[in-house]
Amino acid sequence: MKYQTQRVALWYFAAAMGLFAVQVLGGLLAGWIYVSPNFLSEILPFNVVRMIHTNALVVWLLLGFFGAAYFLVPEESEREIYSVKLAYIQLAILVIGTLGAVASYLVGIHGGREFLEQPLWVKFGILVGAVIFLFNISMTVLAGRKTAVTNILLLGLWLLSLLWIFAFINPDNLSLDKMYWWYVIHLWVEATWELVMASILAFLLLKMTGVDREVVEKWLYVIVATALFSGILGTGHHFYWIGLPGYWQWLGSVFSTFEVIPFFGMMTFAFVMVWKGRKNHPNQAALLWSLGSATVAFFGAGVWGFLHTLHGVNYYSHGTQITAAHGHLSFYGAYVALNLAMFSYAMPILRGRDPYNQRLNIVAFWLMTGGMAFMTFVLTFAGTIQTHMQRVVGEYYMDVQDQLSLFYLMRFGSGVAVVLGALLFLYAMAFPRRQITLPKVTLPARGEQA
Repeated sequence: MKYQTQRVALWYFAAAMGLFAVQVLGGLLAGWIYVSPNFLSEILPFNVVRMIHTNALVVWLLLGFFGAAYFLVPEESEREIYSVKLAYIQLAILVIGTLGAVASYLVGIHGGREFLEQPLWVKFGILVGAVIFLFNISMTVLAGRKTAVTNILLLGLWLLSLLWIFAFINPDNLSLDKMYWWYVIHLWVEATWELVMASILAFLLLKMTGVDREVVEKWLYVIVATALFSGILGTGHHFYWIGLPGYWQWLGSVFSTFEVIPFFGMMTFAFVMVWKGRKNHPNQAALLWSLGSATVAFFGAGVWGFLHTLHGVNYYSHGTQITAAHGHLSFYGAYVALNLAMFSYAMPILRGRDPYNQRLNIVAFWLMTGGMAFMTFVLTFAGTIQTHMQRVVGEYYMDVQDQLSLFYLMRFGSGVAVVLGALLFLYAMAFPRRQITLPKVTLPARGEQA
């Protein structure tokens, strides 16, 4: 660790991993409710479980991004963080807001908008935390060295924070409501978060491959340009059916097909950098998570997104289990695996240790990735059957759901694998093996008595 103030990132990572555990356990519970719909229905209804699952996902990913920024910006800017006190205040606000939101959900207080269910005071808390972060990290970057990594990271974090303002706009008109809602949800995960992903991935590959910075930065700018070009107007694939003008069918279809390009670019970038650089970096687990993130993001966000983004297909598939398949694999690859890559790389450094528990970490990677891949295939097949039976044949929704029970049971099994992998990862991060230093033994010279 080069800079003492980087240590603040450790607390962000710890909070993120705590919420990560809540998120995957909530997802496993939601998966079982699909198998047994009345399970805990009187105590913990499905809508509350789902809110906790999705909200915990968003918050822990954001905490991971903030922690990554506090770790990498000092190294890139070659100076300490502007204010450690502000960083801890920001973390406290976000943690209190998260606990307040969960408590509100448990007693039935929520906003009713998916992903944006937080009570108003929690939304304000998140906004205050974001403003503190932007001030703190911007002052650090402005006073130090400027690099492509910090420039792109700041652009992504500024844009995602500003877009949060649309979370406060909740018009009575349903079409306007969904339009502003997508300004937050889509422009986060398919535009601004991609910038954050690209910059963090570039930083990790710089550190672990030793490739020349100029090469990495050229790739980074190309990826960012294609992400913004496709992602902004690609929002139109959500505007097909919410009452907006018909030209969005063509704009959304055309630009959404381009959204596969930045994810293909990131996958190619990651493998080319590893191929060009050194192959013997000691932290093989972090390298595996980085390559896995870029690869799974390409398939989840790129390929599975492309499968049903054209309006002629989306007319039938929208809102089915195909959407769930795309959402799970893309979030896991693009953002979950990326944060876990950063945790794997940074936490040993922050704790003053060599990379630890690598075999356990690698097993966790394959368990989670394999489980998520199987879940994606299961949900894809379930969604295809659902689309035909419900949207083409015209059977009732609940009748179709009853006939998908086998797929939901398999989805739950894959969820068990994901949770086991997540728990293994958390164990590897929380309880590293102790470094044992053996006493130095001096052998007697020949002829001397031992």
